[in-house]
Amino acid sequence: MVIPNKSLPDSQSDQDNPRINLLAPLNPHHSSAITTADTMDQQPHPPRSYWRFSKQDFYPEPSFQNLSAYKSAFSQTLHRLRDRCLGRSTDETELIELKKQSENEMRKCLTWVDLIWLGFGSVVGSGIFTITGLEARDDAGPSIVLSYALSGLSALFSVFCYTEFAVEIPIAGGSFSFLRVELGDFIAFIAAGNILLEAVAGAAGLARSFSSYFASMFSSNPDILRIRIDSFAEGFNLLDPIAVIILFIANMVAMRGTKLTSSSNMILSMISSLIIVFIIIVGFTHAKSSNLTPFFPYGPEGVFRAAAVVYWSYTGFDMVANMAEETRKPATDIPLGLVGSMSMISVVYCLMALALTMMVNYTEIDRDAAYSVAFEKIGMKWAKYIVSICALKGMLTSMLIGSMGQARYTTQIARAHMIPPWFALVHPKTGTPVYATLLVTTISCIVAFFSSLDVLSSVLSFSTLFIFMLMAVALLVRRYYVKETCSSRDLMKFMVCLFVVIGSSIGITVLWAANRKGWVGYAMGGGLWVAGTGGMMVVGERRVPKVWGVPLVPWLPSMSILMNVFLIGSLGGIAFKRFFICSGVMLVYYFFVGVHATYDLAHQDSQESMVEKGKEDATKDGL
Repeated sequence: MVIPNKSLPDSQSDQDNPRINLLAPLNPHHSSAITTADTMDQQPHPPRSYWRFSKQDFYPEPSFQNLSAYKSAFSQTLHRLRDRCLGRSTDETELIELKKQSENEMRKCLTWVDLIWLGFGSVVGSGIFTITGLEARDDAGPSIVLSYALSGLSALFSVFCYTEFAVEIPIAGGSFSFLRVELGDFIAFIAAGNILLEAVAGAAGLARSFSSYFASMFSSNPDILRIRIDSFAEGFNLLDPIAVIILFIANMVAMRGTKLTSSSNMILSMISSLIIVFIIIVGFTHAKSSNLTPFFPYGPEGVFRAAAVVYWSYTGFDMVANMAEETRKPATDIPLGLVGSMSMISVVYCLMALALTMMVNYTEIDRDAAYSVAFEKIGMKWAKYIVSICALKGMLTSMLIGSMGQARYTTQIARAHMIPPWFALVHPKTGTPVYATLLVTTISCIVAFFSSLDVLSSVLSFSTLFIFMLMAVALLVRRYYVKETCSSRDLMKFMVCLFVVIGSSIGITVLWAANRKGWVGYAMGGGLWVAGTGGMMVVGERRVPKVWGVPLVPWLPSMSILMNVFLIGSLGGIAFKRFFICSGVMLVYYFFVGVHATYDLAHQDSQESMVEKGKEDATKDGL
């Protein structure tokens, strides 16, 4: 369906009129705007082809019309940076105005059943099969089941935050749009950069994992299908053509249509769920309660260490939140789909972990292939192939859904002009953002071809947790700060409470990372966290959710902030280094390009004089 828009007459096209309507579609339908005088001798403009590559499609903003205009814009960079740091979007802008950039509507074809299976397919990948044995053997023992329960609870807190936003702002941008509305344009750009980084690293990492697991089915060497180049740096010297091929196939399926991808995922996930049920039943059939003793061989610390690692088995649900624009009934389907799928997955993970530790003593669990070796010990060697098939399926569906979600992220980022709006175009036949999908696919394939898993995982982990933490902060801002009704005094009180919550979370994390013993520091940190959260209750909420809301506010989002900061603190120093390097590159782009494009979008009316001046200067310079 074409998005309607009232555009200028032909005689006032973008090429002739200095005032460019950046909120209009890039492919306006002029027939609705032709003047009476023109109707006698002019025919309506035919729609432009979807496959087009002009400069105006990539950079329609006044600041990039010519060199003089860019110089004038660049001289105002500091002013524009300040404006974008303080500027916030609105629900209406994200839902209505920015969608015009895509020219065609995404098709509303998903129900809560689709969302549940999309959640299952996106989250249940290879993690449960590869991480469980390692953490049960080295960190938690039989108490690994509690580690999964704690991580599942933390993930559920984040799901609640995503759900409230997705119900009220059902748009393709997911967390990017939510952060843009509540925390402002600059924070949203930092999030957007990390979202794209997460998309590329996540897709490439899944593809490399698929290649390794596939090779291990018929060889003890997981790198047998890769090409070693000794002259390349370590971590980038194993070229992986299989990863590129499987990633390309998954993205091509996603590009063909949302419903096709959802149906394919549902069929594959149903097969996978049957295999998981088989694993659980066999595990409990051969269970020995004596294997649960001792239950805490590494103490409570081991439970938390393992929880920080197994948390990655729960990531992927944010991709499902990106499908809100294509959901038929967001108010009911999104809560059922997101909360329902995460609750189901948490129960499944806990049962699988318990079945493993009851079937085999934790000291005998194989670190690399826990379930396959466990089946061999009970005389079911053939079952390892079932486990491998289930793991491969999980990675394939994660790539399928990830490619859909990543493309929707990219589409909304392009709608906001943080990257060229050409990537926001939705194909009229498939109803999918083809250009955005191709962008993510191309970059992911290049990264997957060269980069090893350890390089990708540290970047992915930091970006994911950083976004989850910002989402919890944004939810608190949404509930406790409404510009029209909140006084400056109440705003100051809320900001103090929020900074106390974040600061105490960082303090507790630092104490834990430094391996500090004793309860005094933790008691002080915990006390400040409680005081900050309780202070928000004294300030009072300024907004009531329209349809569905997160329960136990502010406690639940504050706990989500604490857990995500704590998990970030569990990452190694290399993850911080790579995160800050990537963020620095993003800021360079924002300084020279992004800030000017988004400023033009937010201040269209004030750009007319600047463009006119730029054209006059260009004429004088002979440009």
